[in-house]
Amino acid sequence: MLSLSDLLPPIFGIMLGPYAGGIGIFLGNLAAMGFGRPPTFFGLDFLPDLLAVVAIGLLVRHRWTPVIGLYSALFLIFLANPLTSIFVFSFPFAWLHIATFIVLLSPLGRSAGQWIEAPNSKRVTIGLAILALIGTMIQHLTGSILFEILLGQLTSSIPATAYPGIWASVFFVYPVERLILVVSAVLVGMPIIWILNNMSFLRPRSNNSSAPDKTNRTS
Repeated sequence: MLSLSDLLPPIFGIMLGPYAGGIGIFLGNLAAMGFGRPPTFFGLDFLPDLLAVVAIGLLVRHRWTPVIGLYSALFLIFLANPLTSIFVFSFPFAWLHIATFIVLLSPLGRSAGQWIEAPNSKRVTIGLAILALIGTMIQHLTGSILFEILLGQLTSSIPATAYPGIWASVFFVYPVERLILVVSAVLVGMPIIWILNNMSFLRPRSNNSSAPDKTNRTS
């Protein structure tokens, strides 16, 4: 089920970076549960949003390699879980994750963080869409891992025999859901980024680096 918090990682990551943005997401999730939102993953509900914010914040700060490592680790953990359906109707269940990983590895993934700082609105839109796609797929991977481990293996709240049917149903839903989140993040985020760029809040980052992947940068 989509919620407002699913739209926040791209904006938090861009505005606040991986560390302050991650802390903000963590505190926001705790506050939401404090105000009565029931936890789904025994209090670990913040993890999908947290990892997405950290990844986007790193990409905006031109730290590309750690995000590749994070995405690879999550993807491998998900595929290695025996409750994961590798194929649904003879087609890879994780096809959109594979496509997103290819985008991340490509020059598009490497440049998306830089395009956020560009004065060209078209590049900003493309950059934000790429960042939102990467972030929302990290959310989905992390949520799926928690869904399997916590509900299917540690507590058996969901019987293992139910997972093939669940993944077969999700197969049709999750690409549409992720697309809605990407489009929504762009629509909500573009005015904010436009204001921040006009205030020179984002652009100075690129003046401190001559290469897009400086792992010694700070937030």
